[in-house]
Amino acid sequence: MDCNEVRPLIDASVDRELSPVEERRVQQHVARCAACQRETEILRALAGTIRQASYHRAPDVLRARIVTGLPAIEPASPPAGARRRAWRFSWFDGLRLPVGMGFGAANGRTAGSGWLTVLVIALCAAVAGVTLTLRRPANVSPFVDELVSSHVRAQLSGRDIDVISTDQHTVKPWFNGRLDYAPPVVDLTASGFPLAGGRLDYLGHRRVAVLTYRYRKHVIDVYVFPDTDRAGGDSGAWAASTAGATLVRDGYSLVHWREDGMVWWAITDAAPDALSALETALKARPQPSE
Repeated sequence: MDCNEVRPLIDASVDRELSPVEERRVQQHVARCAACQRETEILRALAGTIRQASYHRAPDVLRARIVTGLPAIEPASPPAGARRRAWRFSWFDGLRLPVGMGFGAANGRTAGSGWLTVLVIALCAAVAGVTLTLRRPANVSPFVDELVSSHVRAQLSGRDIDVISTDQHTVKPWFNGRLDYAPPVVDLTASGFPLAGGRLDYLGHRRVAVLTYRYRKHVIDVYVFPDTDRAGGDSGAWAASTAGATLVRDGYSLVHWREDGMVWWAITDAAPDALSALETALKARPQPSE
């Protein structure tokens, strides 16, 4: 992101209104841009001053003077369509929450039907939840959500590598004793994907190996674990139907495949073609020496 993209988002960043993905991108730019750092500091100072400021309520005399000065408005007859809509929903006007819940008691309306209002609100919430679920993209599974969260969490925490790589002979032995399987580890520097290191993560109800590669200024996390049902919901028709296909979730590209009894998942914020090249390089890898 450049300054033109970041500056409109700094205000929302200070107010903590950005998504984790947007926040990480904004902070990456701010960390290396002195101008945006100054603007961020100014907005943070301004927000702190506003939060500490005293609030004053306008006197009732002022409100009365304003209301008195407003022109009188004659009520107009609503059009036929509006009358029909008003009749259709007029039953809702009598509904009020019970006394003590903060609604309806002040104007003297009946409180006995408050339970019905609560029921209507609960039904509306249920309908909204079903609607959001139906709008969920068909190519996204809970496992993908978990994987994206794992990748983003590692980047935001700064703990994206547990063991720094000098070559695969440094990373592969590090996993020994920490996992119940031996993940294939290979350095792909010759293909443009140097191995930066590895880490352990918890994904799909089990500990898994994560190999961290670099591609230009981007990070590519490769999750690799045995192709078994214990590998956390990845097995099944959904995974089989999407194998080899590039998925996009929250601005991240993902691809996965099966090979040599292992499941491979790769994720990055780089362009999808970077993952295609990485997948090709991994599939063409020589057998690593022990």
